[in-house]
Amino acid sequence: MRSFRPVSLLALPIAGLLLAGCAAPAEEEADAAFTLYSGRDEDLVQPLIDAFTEETGIEVEVRYGNTPEMAALLLEEGDASPADVFLSQDAGALGAIADEGLFTTLPEDITGAVVPEFSSTDGSWVGVTGRARVVVYDGETLTEDDLPDTIDGYVTEEWAGRLGVAPTNASFQSFVTALRVIEGEDAAEQWAQALADNDPQIFESNIPILTAVNDGVIEAGLINHYYWFRQANEVGAENMRAQLKYLTAGDAGSIVNVTGAGLLNGAAENEDALAFIEYLVSEAGQQYFVNETFEYPLVPGIPAPEGLPALESLVTPNFDLSDLDSLAETQELLARVGLI
Repeated sequence: MRSFRPVSLLALPIAGLLLAGCAAPAEEEADAAFTLYSGRDEDLVQPLIDAFTEETGIEVEVRYGNTPEMAALLLEEGDASPADVFLSQDAGALGAIADEGLFTTLPEDITGAVVPEFSSTDGSWVGVTGRARVVVYDGETLTEDDLPDTIDGYVTEEWAGRLGVAPTNASFQSFVTALRVIEGEDAAEQWAQALADNDPQIFESNIPILTAVNDGVIEAGLINHYYWFRQANEVGAENMRAQLKYLTAGDAGSIVNVTGAGLLNGAAENEDALAFIEYLVSEAGQQYFVNETFEYPLVPGIPAPEGLPALESLVTPNFDLSDLDSLAETQELLARVGLI
């Protein structure tokens, strides 16, 4: 992996550098060089954005929101959007934006930096990190062997009222989309209806599910792996009541989704915006996610966080993340069964 060299600092004339925010006088506030729509939480990515600005001098105007609402906003705004870059929590939202033709094609040196299985097939967006879907469970009342190995096992009568889910969360919706792709539309709707009928405990996001399990309020829940690792890093793994189970590889419940980024058409010539995407897949960007958010790096040669199973052991065979683009259909399905 080559060292990161901001494209903008090489390509822009001196006047452009000043506009990009380099060495602005202390009494003046530099103008934003580009606008980022972030579907990732501010506490997760703002430190990385700050590091990018400190290294490059490029200021970033950020609009935060959850991934589904940011994707919906981009689709509503279309080519009139002020956004230059979209940073998404999952591949499904990226695919939905790409399907509308709102992304420009990224350079091959950016898309080619990551493992091919975790990026778009047409260069419209690039994967940044990997996150595995897992079952978090109460380690004081259950053992790993007490839990089913596939997602179908969690909608049986035995699990009525015991499982926490976050149906409005982008990662959950991408999992259901994966279920539709892998098992078919009918099977996915049957599973979702069975879940809705099984008295699930509904949460807004992954963190409250983890907290509820760790406090012994519920027995299990569906989350992304890194939430557990972040909390374990803070309090010590030995102090975690909640534990993780990885479902059978190939099962939709074990899908490894990605965060990713795309460059909007209106920013096709914005070197500063492109430099930010390049930074995300640079060694510095990837190491940030390893150290601070405990997600899988997608650039070869950068070790994953300690304690994670090998990424290759979790990959669903013959599954293309670009197929997670039918987000609207998944939301309609979840609405039909009463989960959202």
